[in-house]
Amino acid sequence: MARKNKTLAVWLALLGGALGLHRFYLRGLGDWIGWLHPIPAALGLWGVDRVLLYGQDDKLSWVLIPLLGATISASCLMAIVYALTDREKWNRQFNPDLPADSSPGGTNWLTIGALVAALLVGTIALMGSLAFGFQRYFEYQVEEGRKISQ
Repeated sequence: MARKNKTLAVWLALLGGALGLHRFYLRGLGDWIGWLHPIPAALGLWGVDRVLLYGQDDKLSWVLIPLLGATISASCLMAIVYALTDREKWNRQFNPDLPADSSPGGTNWLTIGALVAALLVGTIALMGSLAFGFQRYFEYQVEEGRKISQ
């Protein structure tokens, strides 16, 4: 059984979490939840593409773009959870054949750097996608109200 390094799992969740890379690393290619990760990410990217093609008035993009932000935020949340997991729990869960205090479950400065980056990227992705979706929705409501009043 291969050793699962916590620092590598945190970086995979941060950089490739929208594709499920952290789940494939920890649970193998047979992890069906890992295979579901790219779907909302791809739909969100399609929403970004629709905004570039049709402009900000495209209503479908209002729904799709927050999916990308939620996917990135969820991946960053997993990176944070992995980074804050203590050594004994990590090794008990992902390295059961190793002693509880072995080094693959340890935290180092690369883990802390990924934790800080996950906090930053996750917050930006979540707040940015929510702000875009809600702003466009409320602008649409104002436009519809103006149509009714005229």
